[in-house]
Amino acid sequence: MKDKPKKFSKFSKPDSKEKPKAKDTSWGKVADWYDKHLQDENTYHSQVVLPNLVRIVDLKPNEAMLELGCGQGFFIEKFSKFSNKLTGVDLGKTLIEQANLKKISGAEFIWASADDEKILKDKKFDVITVILALQNMKNIAAVVKNIKRLLKPGGRVYIVLNHPSFRIPQRSSWNMDKEKKIQYRRIDAYMSEFEAKIDMTPGKKFKKEFTLSYHRPLQVYMKAFAKEGFAITK
Repeated sequence: MKDKPKKFSKFSKPDSKEKPKAKDTSWGKVADWYDKHLQDENTYHSQVVLPNLVRIVDLKPNEAMLELGCGQGFFIEKFSKFSNKLTGVDLGKTLIEQANLKKISGAEFIWASADDEKILKDKKFDVITVILALQNMKNIAAVVKNIKRLLKPGGRVYIVLNHPSFRIPQRSSWNMDKEKKIQYRRIDAYMSEFEAKIDMTPGKKFKKEFTLSYHRPLQVYMKAFAKEGFAITK
């Protein structure tokens, strides 16, 4: 099912002057625009992702949740009505600063890379989410290894990402067969992993900013999680 969540069974100021080691593939460079965009109630985040995620995660008051690639805390803020044990991690320093300004009760935000094996050394979580961010993380093996380390026994992981089979950056498109009078989806290079330069503000006329997205066929994601002992259960 397209873009449905997949289920795999206080204030923290980013005061370090050193940037996280990973290449900056965050949306921090367009943090202000992105924050204003998400305030619109008609976004894909609000209308499609959020209601499905809330229903499937079914977060309980006593459960601790971690979001990797949390941005400015959009989803953390929404889940704060269900639990006050929330942690967000993001590579974008500006995004983390914006998240902290929201002063979300029971939420902690950390400026770090999702593949950093040193983050949250003494913490474990009942639920871990990666929402529309895994395709922007280069070292997927290290990220999944971190997820395993940070998850409590019997914990749950939820992944939301653009469908790798049909939403391939710069290698998929809609086309029209005029003879048969049907519209179809053209897919190129599905089996080939590659890095794509992505315009973060399509359609906007101001200065362009870009980030990187990493296309991987579904088997790459499945193998990464299977290697660490995970199984898709929903």
